[in-house]
Amino acid sequence: MTEEKEKKSEAVVEQDTREESIQAQTSIIKDFLLGAATDSYGDKYHDHLLEQYKKYLDMADKLSDRRSAANTFFLTINTGLISAFGLMNLVSDKRSNFLFITGGIAAILLSYSWYRLIRAYRDLGTAKFKVVHEIEALLPIRPFDAEWEAVGRGENRKLYWPFTHIERFVPWIFILLYGFVIAYSVYRLYFSTVIVDIPPVV
Repeated sequence: MTEEKEKKSEAVVEQDTREESIQAQTSIIKDFLLGAATDSYGDKYHDHLLEQYKKYLDMADKLSDRRSAANTFFLTINTGLISAFGLMNLVSDKRSNFLFITGGIAAILLSYSWYRLIRAYRDLGTAKFKVVHEIEALLPIRPFDAEWEAVGRGENRKLYWPFTHIERFVPWIFILLYGFVIAYSVYRLYFSTVIVDIPPVV
């Protein structure tokens, strides 16, 4: 019972800390977001606010399009590399092992770059929608914020599991495959060298 109470207490403290961090971040966003005051700006304040909101949403959509295009590009490249390694394995000789090793290392670096790009797009997308939520606080309705609340703000997997949580594992799958290619090539290179070096039995 004591351990359960301690775990519950730690969970409550962690939740409170997270909420305090979110509130502090929201306050900072508001400070940077708001420019001229309504009175000093003029009669076009709300019209221009709505126009800026529309343009910002369009930028967020374009970010999603670029992210999808980048994923398609890297997925195509990695699928092609795996196919190339498979074809090379059918006609490979001892000298091809070095090509497998160097190619595998280059492919791992490529896949890791893909993973970092996914993280960058995710962080930038999260920041953009935080700003969208703050802009909506100045508008009559807040559809995006209401939608985010309806799916548990990404914390309840039964309601919504963000796709980023899935897509970030894809590069690591390719990294594991390339690691296997490298390990197998090293083994085959060493094994074939040992076989060649064994003196013939007279």
